[in-house]
Amino acid sequence: MQTDSLAASRVDQQVEVPVRANVQGRPVARSRAVDRVPAMPTDVGAVERRVLHEAVADRLRELIIEGVLAPGAHLNERILCEQLQVSRTPLREAFRTLAGEGVIELMPNRGAVVAALSRDDLEHAFELMTALEGLAGELAAKRATTAEVRRIRSLQAEMTQAHSRRDLPAYYRLNRAIHALIVGLAGNPMLTESHSRLNARLQAVRFRSNLNREKWDAALAEHAAMVDALAARDGARLAALLRAHLVGKRATALAQLDGTRGDHDKPSPRAGLQEHGS
Repeated sequence: MQTDSLAASRVDQQVEVPVRANVQGRPVARSRAVDRVPAMPTDVGAVERRVLHEAVADRLRELIIEGVLAPGAHLNERILCEQLQVSRTPLREAFRTLAGEGVIELMPNRGAVVAALSRDDLEHAFELMTALEGLAGELAAKRATTAEVRRIRSLQAEMTQAHSRRDLPAYYRLNRAIHALIVGLAGNPMLTESHSRLNARLQAVRFRSNLNREKWDAALAEHAAMVDALAARDGARLAALLRAHLVGKRATALAQLDGTRGDHDKPSPRAGLQEHGS
């Protein structure tokens, strides 16, 4: 399947966005269709040939987390098939995977739509997430090996470098890895599963919480303190830090949803993508 840009007749209007390399390393120019609902880019890059629907789901998940596909955006199958270089079968399988995670919704007579969380959804989800990560921190401090602590400290150093470059997508991928590792180090499969399912719905919200530079800087310092508490085997402190971190994320997410946060401190997620080399 060709990766040529869609003809102008296929969309109402197009806005050029930065060039981004696809997973095979080839630069791919992206355009975004402007519609009455949050727009969907018309070029998101072909996926590599592995278990194809999983690769498609991974790509769409990243685009949703980074805000390229906004809450409420309709996922046009024809456009996505052309730009991801896949047929409708793996795309629809990816849709079902993401719908199972609560990341998208499959709407009768409308197709796939990026899920949007209500205020109540956010309140309830962060309340539970705060409890889960707090418990994970207590258990991880008891059960993590020295090598595992070193691994998290190494990821923290990489995350600090991404922050210094103002590379938010790279920073957040490392951030996600650190949180997932701490939860995994708790050694409780039921906790890990519950956290993973809930966190899938909150990833985009947690990503957006870092668009405010001051909050992003504060989050980095909070993570450094978490790693120190883990290394010191101070479970109570690590749990308290994780809970406070999540309380801050919740407050930011609710403020963004309520529209109380000004645009002057909100760089576009695409700025981070561009800094990341796209």
